[in-house]
Amino acid sequence: MSRPLALIVDDEPDIRELLEITLGRMEIDTHAAADLAEAVALLERADFDLCLTDMRLPDGSGIELVKHIQNSAPQTPVAVITAHGNMESAVESLKSGAFDFVSKPVDLQVLRKLVATAIKLSTPTESSKKLTLLGDSKAMQRLRATITKLSRSQAPVYISGESGSGKELAARMIHEQGPRSSKPFVPVNCGAIPAELMESEFFGHIKGSFTGAVSDKQGLFQAADGGTLFLDEVADLPLHMQVKLLRVIQEKAIRPVGSHQEQKIDVRILSATHKNLKQMVTDEQFRQDLFYRINVIELHVPSLRERTEDITLLADHILAGFAEESGLESPRLSAEASAALSDYPFPGNVRELENILERAMTLCEENTIMAEDLALPQTIETQGELLPNRVEDLERQEIVKALEQTHYNKTAAAKLLGLTLRQLRYRLQKLEIE
Repeated sequence: MSRPLALIVDDEPDIRELLEITLGRMEIDTHAAADLAEAVALLERADFDLCLTDMRLPDGSGIELVKHIQNSAPQTPVAVITAHGNMESAVESLKSGAFDFVSKPVDLQVLRKLVATAIKLSTPTESSKKLTLLGDSKAMQRLRATITKLSRSQAPVYISGESGSGKELAARMIHEQGPRSSKPFVPVNCGAIPAELMESEFFGHIKGSFTGAVSDKQGLFQAADGGTLFLDEVADLPLHMQVKLLRVIQEKAIRPVGSHQEQKIDVRILSATHKNLKQMVTDEQFRQDLFYRINVIELHVPSLRERTEDITLLADHILAGFAEESGLESPRLSAEASAALSDYPFPGNVRELENILERAMTLCEENTIMAEDLALPQTIETQGELLPNRVEDLERQEIVKALEQTHYNKTAAAKLLGLTLRQLRYRLQKLEIE
């Protein structure tokens, strides 16, 4: 098997030599260019497995080279070397299609990890075939094609979409189809971690750093090292953690609670929320600088209302899965049931479809699901949008009941409901309960 071939582009001979030596020790052959024109000429003569380019070149910029390679050799990952602290250039290069970036002075440990990850793109694993977002609609075809493209990059991706639409599955697909697939995928619900424990949960802590820290503890970033950290409901991060997360993204390093030593980490960050993050930035509830860092590329997962033609296909697949789990024959949907599902707005998206079908499978007779077996909730129309009525009313009633039982002690009410205080506060705000 032939050795990988990398293109190194930098006008400083010392840096070119350093990069060539480093890659040579990784058993990677190299060709070097001192400027943009020479690089373009080399690209016409050979197929490269990787390109490392400085941002500033005598006759152009690294971003120009990124765009050229995107057009002429899109399968070649490009990493851009930027000036220290110049995150604007780094983000611009990622938006233009760069695989990743590394800052000067080049940390060789970081560089070696970046190069090893990039080279893996030439030998994709079979794991990319395990997960998929079902649907024949044009919206889903576009989504799957975009996921395939994003899996080849290391750029932070912000996944937007309604609750239950499949944002975590999209994140897992990006991970599984990319060069990090053999490393951990670590999902975390940012709204489920108490604010006072958040720093320790994310960055770990050392023994004795605070009361109860009886041993060293690894954080989520260390657990995801080499792989992907998926920040679900990132909008729920308190402001002090937003500041720390921003620094981690910029420095690619963390500091465990109680430690004076920074640890370099190699983690791709994907994030998601069902909230309107742009509006939260406008309302100063979410930091604008962090929003731009995690939203280098936005991936929108369509709601079920945006792809109604997929509902029957999804329903059949879900029912087959339930049948396999229970060892029973898969029930069929009557024509009336299929029509009812297609007409229903699914405010809870795929997750709600699963719940409705699981209940209907239990209730149906003669292995046929009728429209009445679906027991679809009633909906009301407000400002042109269909909103769930019954579910929110039931949730509101249960919360008010718990508050009354605890004489409006929110901590006690949260415990009674099996929620954290933070989760209860979120629901009080969402349901407009005073």
